[in-house]
Amino acid sequence: MAQSTALPSVSPQQTRRTRFVCISDTHNCTVNLPKGDVLIHCGDLTNQGSFSELSKQVAWLEKADFECKLVIAGNHDLTLDTDFFEQYGNYFHNNTPQDPAECQKLLTQSASLTYLRHESRTIKLTSPSGPRTTFNVFGSPYVPSCGKWAFQYERVDAVAGRIWQDIPLDTDILITHGPAHLHRDENRHRVAAGCEMLRQAMWRVRPRIALCGHVHEARGVERVRWDLSSKSVRYKELANNDYQWEDPGAGNQKNSLVDLTRKGGNPLDNDGSRVSPPILETHKSASDSEKAKVATEDTTAQPGIGTRGLSGNPASARSDGAALAGRLGRRETCVVNCALQASSYPHAGPRRLHKPIVIDIDLPVWG
Repeated sequence: MAQSTALPSVSPQQTRRTRFVCISDTHNCTVNLPKGDVLIHCGDLTNQGSFSELSKQVAWLEKADFECKLVIAGNHDLTLDTDFFEQYGNYFHNNTPQDPAECQKLLTQSASLTYLRHESRTIKLTSPSGPRTTFNVFGSPYVPSCGKWAFQYERVDAVAGRIWQDIPLDTDILITHGPAHLHRDENRHRVAAGCEMLRQAMWRVRPRIALCGHVHEARGVERVRWDLSSKSVRYKELANNDYQWEDPGAGNQKNSLVDLTRKGGNPLDNDGSRVSPPILETHKSASDSEKAKVATEDTTAQPGIGTRGLSGNPASARSDGAALAGRLGRRETCVVNCALQASSYPHAGPRRLHKPIVIDIDLPVWG
């Protein structure tokens, strides 16, 4: 199994193709999984999070042959949210008692699954037969309030902002159950159901890949180009209408592939650049004109929307210098909603399943 440790600062130069197989919203279903290096499940493993449901899903994932397997919960995985289940658990499972602690142990004590509960990891793929690459990942189950379900927060800026402040700036792979606003979030009512504060957090972090599910009908892929111009307002995006993903695996035996590699001819404009803490604090190590421009911004006046204690001047349109200094190579994010359910099952519609989405990307080789 891949090693999972606290986040160090690494900057290897050599890259190698790494294959991610991405799924979400299985809702007790199991499907054939294509081969890959990393398996990611973006939540809603079950319908109601019972021990029986979770046992079957965990057993399926544990048997899957991947070097690294990353899992988060979703709003339907009720017993994985202790606070929620203590308050509302009696309304579910036909009054059959469930033990949240025992349900959670299925994931927290799994020998082969890395269960992320609103937290980050550095992953090193160590198998001699694998790519031996490394990446930083952050995973969170939280979604804006949408009824009586688990892991929810109110759709209020202050609340949502605090939730997403925890995403580290050096995150390469962002895994959330719910989507960001206007990015793979249109539900069956033709409403954009994603979180705006998550979208703003994505602008700050600019991960290589942002994975989600939750809104089943929004399955698909898009590439978001971030506006990092010194004259722009925070959280702005550039027009990026050139990329249209058509599922190459629809109706055939091929993988539903997203090729972000150089060899594939359409690499992601994101070098995963990151900054050591001294640069974040002083900006004195900026080495090019763009970094120097960022260094002139006032980023120390008072706390703003930041992560890990970073600060900014909310009165300034460019108060996020810490999010930009030394990180201007992070210009694009591939957003993927990998929900397997093709409709809003179990709420509405029949149970129809998509294929997992496979992502190839060049990542740095460690050591």
